[in-house]
Amino acid sequence: MKALSLKQPWAELVLLGKKTIELRRWNTNFRGEFYIHASGNLDEEQIKKYNFSNLPKQALVGKANLVEVKIYKNEEEFLRDKDKHLASDIKWGKYGFILKDVKRINPIKCKGSLNFFEAK
Repeated sequence: MKALSLKQPWAELVLLGKKTIELRRWNTNFRGEFYIHASGNLDEEQIKKYNFSNLPKQALVGKANLVEVKIYKNEEEFLRDKDKHLASDIKWGKYGFILKDVKRINPIKCKGSLNFFEAK
């Protein structure tokens, strides 16, 4: 099954249902179920902001369905969805991967990769 790497705490925020749009700088034609992979790279500033500790990394941590990709045409449109993607600036990406049916799984150690990748 395909997987997509997210830095922590973003993977955890998706699993908690607080982040329902994953931002990317690239588009995809992929739709369907995929693993959420917590990468080995951490966003320490955001981990402190959201008061997390001991988050899993380099592991498959959940599953989600990518149902649609929203293309943000301008900053105003981007900021209207801030409560869904949690970013303050369009520099994070103008492609919003809309996620549904998110489920946490017991972490499975796994190396990540760029873009969607086949989880082994």
